[in-house]
Amino acid sequence: MKKAVADLLYWRNISLSAVCLTGLTLCLLCLIQFSVISVVSYASLLILSAALTMQLYWKVLKKGDGANPFQRYLDMDPVPQQQVEVISARLVLLLFSALSTLRRLFLVQDTKESLKFLLILYLLTYVGAVVNGLTLLLLGVIGVFTFPVMYRHNQVLVDRHVSMVTGRVAAFRTKVRAQLRKQGTKRD
Repeated sequence: MKKAVADLLYWRNISLSAVCLTGLTLCLLCLIQFSVISVVSYASLLILSAALTMQLYWKVLKKGDGANPFQRYLDMDPVPQQQVEVISARLVLLLFSALSTLRRLFLVQDTKESLKFLLILYLLTYVGAVVNGLTLLLLGVIGVFTFPVMYRHNQVLVDRHVSMVTGRVAAFRTKVRAQLRKQGTKRD
């Protein structure tokens, strides 16, 4: 599964990646313009119309033997039973972990962590006032399909700049800690 996602994001199969990116982008653009119910209805109508057209073409023009052209897809097991069990176990574990973390944050088990969460929520109110969530999701989808390839092509340059920034941040932290220690010893 991880390899399939990596292949998709690194554009190893260009046609599949292009179809996924285009489909997701169009879906999100439609959701920005129209309601979820309308988008799902129109997409379902489009798929059903294409399937009925294919069925009609197969029966009338091809003069088929009455077999369904989609029979091999109907015979396929969409998700094997073992995989369903693994996925559902992971989802339940992820859900309970998220609920436990939210409970810990909202009920202030650790004051420092809850204050960080409060700051993040406060900043998100400003982001929400400026940008729609679907717009952020659209930008995220485009970024997920773009940044891995850009990084792979410019890895040396990016790694050099990241290490430079990391070094400067570490130097700044060391400087701030030294100043705080000085202030602490002056008070004593």
